[in-house]
Amino acid sequence: MSRSFTDQTDIFVDETVLYDSWTPDELPERETELDDLHDALAPVARGASPHNTFVYGKTGQGKTVGVTYKLADLRSFADNNDIDLSIVRYSCAKDNTSYQVASNLVAELSGEKPRGYDKKTVFDRLYENLQALGGTVIIVLDEIDSIGTDDDILYELPRARANGHLEDMWVSVIGISNDFEFRDNLSPKVKDTLCDEELHFAPYDAGELRSILTRRAEKAFKQDVLSEDVIPLCAAMAAQDTGSARQAIRYLYKAGELASNGGDETVTESHVREAEAVIERKSIERGIRDLTTQDHLALTAVVSLEVDGETPARTKQVYAKYTNITTHIGADSIAMRRVRDHLQDLNLAGVVNAMERNTGIQGGQHYLFELGADLGTTIDVLRENERLGDVMDRIVTS
Repeated sequence: MSRSFTDQTDIFVDETVLYDSWTPDELPERETELDDLHDALAPVARGASPHNTFVYGKTGQGKTVGVTYKLADLRSFADNNDIDLSIVRYSCAKDNTSYQVASNLVAELSGEKPRGYDKKTVFDRLYENLQALGGTVIIVLDEIDSIGTDDDILYELPRARANGHLEDMWVSVIGISNDFEFRDNLSPKVKDTLCDEELHFAPYDAGELRSILTRRAEKAFKQDVLSEDVIPLCAAMAAQDTGSARQAIRYLYKAGELASNGGDETVTESHVREAEAVIERKSIERGIRDLTTQDHLALTAVVSLEVDGETPARTKQVYAKYTNITTHIGADSIAMRRVRDHLQDLNLAGVVNAMERNTGIQGGQHYLFELGADLGTTIDVLRENERLGDVMDRIVTS
């Protein structure tokens, strides 16, 4: 019998509290970082320029939420004290050059994206739009590591007034990055300019995650529907993996959904375990879905070695498996060097772990590869590939 929609649930009061987009009204676990950010922004209240600030840490550590939270405080103070303040937020996730970031900032400020202009002209248009705002402008560039080493934007904006591009106004930048190495790879002039203040958001521990989940649960769930082991388990699993609050909250939300959709009156440990499996599978599916054929073949080779207990494996071991697989299914083979490049791409996608090793003059420098995702789930997902299904069956049965 077909199920009917209903607005009744034995589990949730307000599940939107568990959404990624929900902003909490307190962040006690990040009090130190928020104090440091407060100090970086405090000059605005005194009519001076806020410090350029670089905020970094892994995904789900409260970086963007913390910056949003503190800027809301500053916005309120500015409004109440007649301070001319503009806050521009932009995510660089889809950009890989400073030119693209500058062009998209112009579009954010003017509503019209410059097309076909050289880099100098685009930056001039950006300065014109900033000058039109006047006062103090804080530009928040989230996921700024997407631009890689093309970091001119991070020099140009903080130095715009000093270099004569802007008059009688202040511009500062808050750069937010998930990449620990991005700061180290910045050009020296950018480090000197951008990193007035550096804030590191370290991974949450299990105790901090329990506190975060408890506050959310009080708003999201009906009273006494969570068994006593649910929050500690969600917190422990996330702490052991990434230390991400976002991950812990997703475990809790999915567990609640499973209970609600199943007509259960309480959320239990089994719901959390099932939630972890569902989320892990979806994560792996996302990581594998858009891979190329050669990526899939390289990954299948790593899976085969993993099943045989032969990982971490050197490139030549992976390549031997790879050529066996391509021969079996009649696929084109590529050179070992190219396969190594695909393995590095899989490492970036999070489904393979690549480890660099140096064994001295005789052994030289080389990479070792192993599966970075859950083996069973990866096999299940690869089995769904028409060309690889038979290969995966052979790997498992052997």
